[in-house]
Amino acid sequence: MSPAPGRDPTNVTTRAEAEAIVVGARSAVEVFGTGSPTSVYRRLARLLHPDLGPGCEEAFGRLVSLWEAYNRGQLVGGYRIGPPLHAGGTAMLYPATSARAGGTYGTGDMYDAVLKVARDPADNHLLTAEAAALRTIATHGDPRFLPYVPRLVTHFRHRTGGTTRQANVISRAPGGFVPLTRVTPGLDPRDAAWIWRRLLVAAGLAHRAGTTHGAIVPRHVLIHPIDHGLVLVDWCRAGATDQADDIRLLTRCVAGLIGDHPRPMAAFIHGCLRRPPSDAWALLAELDDLLGALYGPRVYRPLHL
Repeated sequence: MSPAPGRDPTNVTTRAEAEAIVVGARSAVEVFGTGSPTSVYRRLARLLHPDLGPGCEEAFGRLVSLWEAYNRGQLVGGYRIGPPLHAGGTAMLYPATSARAGGTYGTGDMYDAVLKVARDPADNHLLTAEAAALRTIATHGDPRFLPYVPRLVTHFRHRTGGTTRQANVISRAPGGFVPLTRVTPGLDPRDAAWIWRRLLVAAGLAHRAGTTHGAIVPRHVLIHPIDHGLVLVDWCRAGATDQADDIRLLTRCVAGLIGDHPRPMAAFIHGCLRRPPSDAWALLAELDDLLGALYGPRVYRPLHL
């Protein structure tokens, strides 16, 4: 999904370089799929515009065609994709919908899945691990709790520019979900409690299915502040750690959110961090006992970001 080696459209400075990129591109994604697509287009257009110098009319025309095609959405593995949603350390994420559904992308268009493509072929194994973990959970996990993890739609190898990269198509989170990084630390423990409980459910679901997450950090946790939903995403490190490491990591996520810890809760957190247990379901029962003793019956509290 990236341009040919030595041809980085985000840093091109000469007309000759711009022309080589545009004329040699096999797809619009090769030109606009890294960095800011709009910035890349403007940079190339400035260098190739016929008003600024003759001789580049053909290249400029192809640039415009590529830009129009990019905004309509590219076909990758039978899926029509839009401009990048996120550039992660491991993968590029694109909105995707099945080409059979038809339609094009524009402002406000919706999509039903996310295409993840390895940024570096050396990381193909990480996306392969994610696909295997999501398959395992879908097959062996408790159906009641499957909404806590993304659904693997399909996976395949995508070849472009002479390079083969692993690609996963996964279900998108419903509207209204935000990453845990959006939550300001200092929460009342009662507001953090439902996040804590659902993280334990997500981890327990995976553990009973026979896998682990391996990287439970705030940016991989999506929550719905009003509906109290949670989705644990990015399973690229699945199977790389044991169950106790998942418990330690998710406890650290929650501990960083809470403001004033009641003494019994502080002791509970300290124990989970120092000697994390491996049974998420047993720990959830212990947590419920603690919350009941501290606050009584559970009461719905909307989380205001």
